Amino acid sequence: MARIRIPSTIVIIFVTVQTGFLLFMYARYSSFMPQSEEKPSQVHILILSSWRSGSSFVGQLFSQHPSVFYLMEPAWHVWVTMYQNSAKVLHMAVRDLVRSVFLCDMSVFDAYMPWKRNLSDLFQWAASRALCSAPACDSFQRTDITSEMACKTLCGRYPFSKVEEACKSYSHVVIKEVRFFDLKVLYPLLTDPSLNLKIIHLVRDPRAVVKSREQSVKALARDNGIVLSTNGTKVEDSKYKVMQEVCRSHVQIYETATVKPPNFLKDRYLMVRFEDLVRDPLSEISEMYKFADLSLIPRLKSWIYNITHGQGSGQKKEAFKITSRDAVSVSQAWRNVLSFQKVKKIQEVCKGAINILGYQLVDSEKEQRDLTLDLVLPRRQNQFSWSSFNPKH
Repeated sequence: MARIRIPSTIVIIFVTVQTGFLLFMYARYSSFMPQSEEKPSQVHILILSSWRSGSSFVGQLFSQHPSVFYLMEPAWHVWVTMYQNSAKVLHMAVRDLVRSVFLCDMSVFDAYMPWKRNLSDLFQWAASRALCSAPACDSFQRTDITSEMACKTLCGRYPFSKVEEACKSYSHVVIKEVRFFDLKVLYPLLTDPSLNLKIIHLVRDPRAVVKSREQSVKALARDNGIVLSTNGTKVEDSKYKVMQEVCRSHVQIYETATVKPPNFLKDRYLMVRFEDLVRDPLSEISEMYKFADLSLIPRLKSWIYNITHGQGSGQKKEAFKITSRDAVSVSQAWRNVLSFQKVKKIQEVCKGAINILGYQLVDSEKEQRDLTLDLVLPRRQNQFSWSSFNPKH
């Protein structure tokens, strides 16, 4: 059989060309792939929740940490400016604002408050310890535990430009937001190579949420209208239609994150129940901090214990304040305050969320009032995985 001899020079040229072509194609392909090894220098945490679910408290657990730049509900500015739209329509504007804040680009607020001059122009700015300490304000140190009242008195007149300056000086940027109703809306942020985003999904027993909402009816009326798409009309949620949407959103967010989630959600979603948090605060907070790549320092441990073991009962005048309370008693207050008729109605509209999130339905007023009957199911007995983060049980 005759053999064809190919000169070695031609072989070398062929291999060289082929190798060059493969390297070219690999480089071109790689340029379109996310560079997972090159994470942004900052960690971005979104506390995702709904109104009256304990999210302001959880926000403070992060805000008081000296490594955290925190903002409370910056998307409030979007909803106030564009209140005649529905929550669904506003999702994109809210997402874009949140992304800009995570990147410390505060020019995004120009569209919603072009007059901005001082820190005090920003919604709930004094809830941010980072805006009450250097470089935003010279009155407190980063390691101080700050109070809103003291911060408002001493720091409100500092220029708005300090918000961006402060944000850039922290390793962690944390945002608490109640205006997302669909986890898929956040996919562009989760796949954005300029962000290192993790989501803490805070939930609470819907019956307890309703009890808390009844203390804040007027304050929630405009947001209710946006949730129900009433074209700017304020709404009191007497028929629990808003609660139905809130419960539906929690189920959607949880199931999207845990039932065949996309690969980019791995280790980036953590679901936390408010009831677990107030029963064992240091353990739960340690888990949240671990998830967020933070450490629990001694001064914060003392503050957390004191704020969850006070004598306060969560009265109406404290509805939007972080005060020292008997947190476990507050979380159970609905069982004595709400009528059984209300509880039955809430259970009807939120039955799916109550079951999926790990709470026990009550079938009678006797069960409701019997505080020896635990209505918060242990995690280990639930048939589902709590998050893609490694559980402690």
